[in-house]
Amino acid sequence: MSQYNADSIMVLEGLEAVRRRPGMYIGSTGSRGLNHLIYEIVDNAVDEHLAGFCTEVRVVLEPDGSALVEDNGRGIPVDMHQKGVSAERVIFTTLHAGGKFDQNAYKVSGGLHGVGSSVVNALSAWMKVQVKKDGKVYEDSYEKGIPSTELKDGLLPAVGKTKETGTVIRFLPDREIFEQTRFREELVRERLHETAYLNPGLTLRFENLRDGKEPEVFHEPEGIVGYVKRLNQGKEPVSEIISVRGREENIETEIAFQFHSGFEELILGYCNSIHTAEGGTHLTGFKGKFTALMNTYARELGILKEKDDNFTGADTRCGMTAVVSVRHPDPMFEGQTKTKLGNADASRAVAAVTGEELTLYFDKNLDTLKAILGKAETSAKIRKTEMKAKNSLLSRQKFSFDANGKLANCESRDPSKNEIFIVEGNSAGGSAKSARDRKYQAILPIRGKILNVEKASMDKVLANAEIKSMIQAFGCGFSEGYGNDFDISKLKYDKIIIMTDADVDGAHISTLLLTFFYRFMPELIAQGHVYLATPPLYKAIPKKGPEEYLYDDQALLQYRKRHKNFILQRYKGLGEMDAQQLWETTLNPETRLLKRIEIEDAAGAAAVTEMLMGSDVGPRRQFIHDHAREAQIDA
Repeated sequence: MSQYNADSIMVLEGLEAVRRRPGMYIGSTGSRGLNHLIYEIVDNAVDEHLAGFCTEVRVVLEPDGSALVEDNGRGIPVDMHQKGVSAERVIFTTLHAGGKFDQNAYKVSGGLHGVGSSVVNALSAWMKVQVKKDGKVYEDSYEKGIPSTELKDGLLPAVGKTKETGTVIRFLPDREIFEQTRFREELVRERLHETAYLNPGLTLRFENLRDGKEPEVFHEPEGIVGYVKRLNQGKEPVSEIISVRGREENIETEIAFQFHSGFEELILGYCNSIHTAEGGTHLTGFKGKFTALMNTYARELGILKEKDDNFTGADTRCGMTAVVSVRHPDPMFEGQTKTKLGNADASRAVAAVTGEELTLYFDKNLDTLKAILGKAETSAKIRKTEMKAKNSLLSRQKFSFDANGKLANCESRDPSKNEIFIVEGNSAGGSAKSARDRKYQAILPIRGKILNVEKASMDKVLANAEIKSMIQAFGCGFSEGYGNDFDISKLKYDKIIIMTDADVDGAHISTLLLTFFYRFMPELIAQGHVYLATPPLYKAIPKKGPEEYLYDDQALLQYRKRHKNFILQRYKGLGEMDAQQLWETTLNPETRLLKRIEIEDAAGAAAVTEMLMGSDVGPRRQFIHDHAREAQIDA
């Protein structure tokens, strides 16, 4: 037995810790973490804007796979740091180093951890830094976080003269770190556009030189009012866009919202221009005060009688689209990727501004107030009616799936090891039941296309046999706009795997299932429990050598380059595979490909969901055809 003593303790020097455990700093080594590298550098440029020194940011996706971020701010400090080298070198090679810790340098900032620039450097195959400052141009370079430019007496060499100021950073993600290194253009574009709405005085330019597309410019002088307008595009408004702002406890708060005729709620939170995807105290303060205010008005106007219960928060926000943005001098984010705000004073500040400013607004706009309360009243009536149907379903805790030919459960009762496959069609379900590892893998066949929950009422959703089967099988309840009994701790399976045919119809079924998860069990997606199986499209049988499964047309193209004489078998559906083939290609954890479903952009996800599942068939069919096979591959 090896001894555990002082020699067993490993100290990771410099940026080595970042390369060893990148997920601790950027969330993942998939596409989300990859794009986060750009966001970290852009956030630093936005901090310069918030400090009053930057008006333009330029982001370029270069043909060689690198990214360039340029701003016209003050330029990173290049003078001598107390550590004996240029401050620029300290910033890019030392964790928790930066001007964000100095309240005199940045009053408001998103990058308060001081690790962003150095982390991007550590995870890049190479990085080049150019600083324009004090009439000179300075350059530095790194390889995998290690400096490759020689300093002169500890300072950066000046390579030219300029009248401009700013910083240009170009970097290439390291293939040794990331699962794939192609930045997702649409997500970068959306992030920049979002940033423009949150900073109406900032102009952001985006260029995708990889595909030779025309440059795009994002400048949104209307700010978050324009953002709400965009989010509600195509919806029938119930109110005008209401916008308030104020300052409490040295925290600036700005809120814009609008009600539409639908029932979906979309509230996006931001702190110092950073999207807090998991919410936080600023949203808690807004929601709590808005609910209390609406109930107070409802009783004053006689909409709620003395015997009536108060409206729930979900009632008062039924049909609301809102953006809540705060600027905090000392934000406490949970995690380096800043997905949740934790400051208690943010809740108090937002609640104070919400209460004071909205009281002034609604006292002068009684018709708008009554329209919003009308939505809440309708929501409450629907909630009470549909809760009966919901309780009826959930009160039947157990019934036999096997008896009606549905769920073929696994033997294990350890949720951390178990997985359930939602399989399209009885024939494929039969093969999957035969092929699976009975100890850990459960099979739940569904019949064709499930109900489109985006357009269905709650009673129809709960009456749908396939949806009831899934709710009962998962064991964790479900969330919806009129209440929430979802408890992810009761989930019976670590992985929920959608397994459909590799064609457009199969993609449509997957989209219907994902719509159900997104609207009623979003935590399953947020916590990484939902996957798409990837069955092969072809089986190549060469004249000599082993047979090979090919999962897409690109793989077939590469195979043709290597083999001239072979028979190609096309799989039109899962039902065409026997149990052994299904196990080898789709079920076996050692050989299968799973695509984990992730949501990086809540606003975009909501818009795409409505587009896909709305009444207009054309955009839905085209989107499914173009994007059916796109997802994050789980290594």
